[in-house]
Amino acid sequence: MERVVLAGGAVFDARSGAVSRADVVLAGDRIVAVGVGLSGDVVVDCAGGLLVPGFIDCHTHVSLTQTLGSATAVTLPRSARQLSAVPVLATLLRNGVTTVRDAWGADAGLRLAVRQGWVAGPDILVSLRQVGTTGGLGDHWVASQGTVDAFGDPSMPDPVFDGPEAARAVVRRMVRAGADWIKVTATGSMARGVGVHDVQLTRAEMSALVDEAVNRGRRVMVHAHGARAAELAARAGAHSIEHGVFLDEAAVAAMAEAGTWFVPTLSVTQADPEHAPEGTPEAHRHAVRLAVRAGVPIAMGTDNPVRPHTEVLREIEYLALAGLGPVEALRAATWQAARLLGVADDRGEIAEGKRADLVLLDGTSVEPAGLADRIRAVWHNGRVVAGRD
Repeated sequence: MERVVLAGGAVFDARSGAVSRADVVLAGDRIVAVGVGLSGDVVVDCAGGLLVPGFIDCHTHVSLTQTLGSATAVTLPRSARQLSAVPVLATLLRNGVTTVRDAWGADAGLRLAVRQGWVAGPDILVSLRQVGTTGGLGDHWVASQGTVDAFGDPSMPDPVFDGPEAARAVVRRMVRAGADWIKVTATGSMARGVGVHDVQLTRAEMSALVDEAVNRGRRVMVHAHGARAAELAARAGAHSIEHGVFLDEAAVAAMAEAGTWFVPTLSVTQADPEHAPEGTPEAHRHAVRLAVRAGVPIAMGTDNPVRPHTEVLREIEYLALAGLGPVEALRAATWQAARLLGVADDRGEIAEGKRADLVLLDGTSVEPAGLADRIRAVWHNGRVVAGRD
């Protein structure tokens, strides 16, 4: 098997945060050696550059670019939603993103298309739909017509439930349709401006969701802007809190105690603060600072297409500015993200035996500002998938 040596550059150790001079040897889809003075059949000159693991976006929506917030979504053919992901996936690869957790919208067929090589893109973990109770964020209903669900089809099961037994049933529906994660909405929507401090599930419902998901080898991610919903989810054993704009001391204490991860999706409030709901940019940064002080583990996620997918790497900069600093922000987008997603045995760091997902950056600085402009080359599964001519 041909050995490709990425020679002469520096390597970011995503476990420790250290940067050191090293060569990296790839064979097939694996990293087979990391060290100084290594040789191979093909040499790629990485002098003056920094090799980092492929980035991981733990909260994105690759299939909603053409439908999110669109009044015409109900008129589109069902296939349009998944086909609209094709250019999005290409954009993410060009930006060095090699794994994503889709926070609803993508179906199992899109995941299969990427795995089979029919479509070029990052590896996808899917949640299918965002499940929730009657009247919650995932309940597509209007008074004039009743249920108006542009997303439902056999591959995207009914996400609405009420009560603990129905909570177990909705998990089973999602797992049957191929969900890797169970996405739960515990509060209303900041984008819609309603219910951000609501708690839309009972403790028994949340506990049943988590228990059933774990029984079936899945994990639970919880949309929660407000502190009380996040606290309830953490105490029920949820694996990650998404957004968390208004977390407080009690919420982060519960998260730290339970080992619940935080995916802040700062792009929602930091990318265009002048047009964000009043007070939310600072509240969101404050929530991150509280989580850092409490020892809550943090992973990177964008919630795009709230912002264009071309801006994906700006989330790392927002994390750094909110209190993580450059090194921890890069770790949140690589090793920490892989840990949250349960794939750290396979990727998330540049180490022997791990997946050959790497990004070569110009310069050796770990400063996250302007990361997209620094990308010299991207490898996914050992193949060059993006780079400068």
